[in-house]
Amino acid sequence: MIPTGSSLKTAQVQAVQQPSRTWHLDFDRGRVSGMVDELDAVRQAVFKILQTERFRYLIYSFNYGHELDGMVGVSPLFVQSEAARIIREALMTDDRIRGVENVSVEINGDAMLINFTVISVFGSFQDSQEVIR
Repeated sequence: MIPTGSSLKTAQVQAVQQPSRTWHLDFDRGRVSGMVDELDAVRQAVFKILQTERFRYLIYSFNYGHELDGMVGVSPLFVQSEAARIIREALMTDDRIRGVENVSVEINGDAMLINFTVISVFGSFQDSQEVIR
């Protein structure tokens, strides 16, 4: 029998901005040391994303990390356009990041240095990523 006489009610769903507060990871000493919030938390997230190779670690979703390691040794013209896309794609998965601008790529033999500016909801900062074969 199919029930009759009632209907489903729709509920309004609102997206809520989650707090940016997270543990501060001291990578030099290998310790968790306090808390960070806002721009410092975004800076730490950018560092972690760019230190993680995409698809390599099962603990992370397939959207987390970067694919820059395959760029070393490829045609410099191809690397310049693809590295910018890969950096943007990796960082834009974080909803606190609004954009990635001023991406420049310097290639020196088997190494490349990527400089960029991260625009977040808390402000902006410059960062870089070095990839060595």
